[in-house]
Amino acid sequence: MMEASASRYEWGQRVRAAANLFNDGSYPEKPSEALLVQNGEAGDVVQVGRHTGSGSVVYMVEFALNRVVGCFEHELAPAQSNGGAQ
Repeated sequence: MMEASASRYEWGQRVRAAANLFNDGSYPEKPSEALLVQNGEAGDVVQVGRHTGSGSVVYMVEFALNRVVGCFEHELAPAQSNGGAQ
């Protein structure tokens, strides 16, 4: 059972990519290592789970154009809510 405090971000929370995110094979229709999300791009957490091998928390984040990308905690940062554009 996963404790609620084990994850930094929650479902529905607005986050930003803390680094460029590249295709690790999750998008077979895109070239390997293709840029999926640029550093600083905002998205919403749509699911929180755990990586079966490492036990690390994994966040499914929906970015623009319905791109849902699995992210580890270190790849994300809280989105600033200053009313600015993305």
